[in-house]
Amino acid sequence: MKPVSRIVGALAACFTGAALLATGTAIAADNWPAKPITLVVPFASGGTTDIIARTIGQKLGEALQQPVVVDNRPGAGGTIGAANVARAQADGYTFLLATVAHTMAPAIYKSLPYDFTRDLDPVGLVALTPNVLLVNPAITVKSVPELIAYIKAHPGKVNYGSAGIGSTEHLSGELFRAMTGTDIAHVPYKGGAPMMTDLIAGQIQIAIETSPSAAPHVRSGKVKALAVTTAKRSGAYPGVPTLAESGIKGYEVTTWFALMAPRGTPAAVEQRVAAELGKLLKAPDVQKRFDEQGVTAGNLTPTQLAAFIRTETDKWGKVARDSGAKAE
Repeated sequence: MKPVSRIVGALAACFTGAALLATGTAIAADNWPAKPITLVVPFASGGTTDIIARTIGQKLGEALQQPVVVDNRPGAGGTIGAANVARAQADGYTFLLATVAHTMAPAIYKSLPYDFTRDLDPVGLVALTPNVLLVNPAITVKSVPELIAYIKAHPGKVNYGSAGIGSTEHLSGELFRAMTGTDIAHVPYKGGAPMMTDLIAGQIQIAIETSPSAAPHVRSGKVKALAVTTAKRSGAYPGVPTLAESGIKGYEVTTWFALMAPRGTPAAVEQRVAAELGKLLKAPDVQKRFDEQGVTAGNLTPTQLAAFIRTETDKWGKVARDSGAKAE
């Protein structure tokens, strides 16, 4: 048996080490941020996720007195960017603007290099927005029933675009296909912006795109909005009905965006960011910009967000299984 003095000494060393570790974490949090912060956007620049990231990034940088640099890491329906953040050092200098697509991905891909709920901490819900069913003006339809009739009259000739396999546009399109029994083909892109470019040019015929990306093109007449995907109409699209009102009963999709951090990021840092995010989402200029885009600011605590993410993962897993959507 070891002498009591040696046991006491070992315990003291353990407690001292733990205290130093805790103190070091506290000091790191107290000094944070001491350099620019990276906000990873897992889709191409110009799309909805990018638009929202730049809106909150600027305001967050002002509050923290350090630049928030938006880093676009598109590809694989947002999973490349998510994997990048999941592997990042948990020091409070890297965050992810995740989307509903990240709760869809586990059911779409055979395997992922990260676990969304295990490897990332929820910091705050940033925004929610409807998706909008869009058509190229060359398709002379004025309603969802007319569009369905057009697709059935042209089987295999209508393509829908998305921001990538496993994206909200992808699953929204698959849900539309399954619920209407129509023959439409999926064309994935690396983000909403390049997809919108091809929709406007007529390379694809329809898309169910997120509101901020769609709104300016609807207002300019470059694309037509036939319906929104939420349970209620959107003030950003006066006169545009919901898909449920248009005859597709039970169709409801809301796209959301959440700030996430690598698991193990100091709690004090996450709490500071969550608090500053809550403040900026109430700022009049942010609310005005969101209103113009058909966006609603988020208001969930990190604990509530974690539960919400689990619910969304279950919901979209079922949609993917029922529709048969898979990464090609």
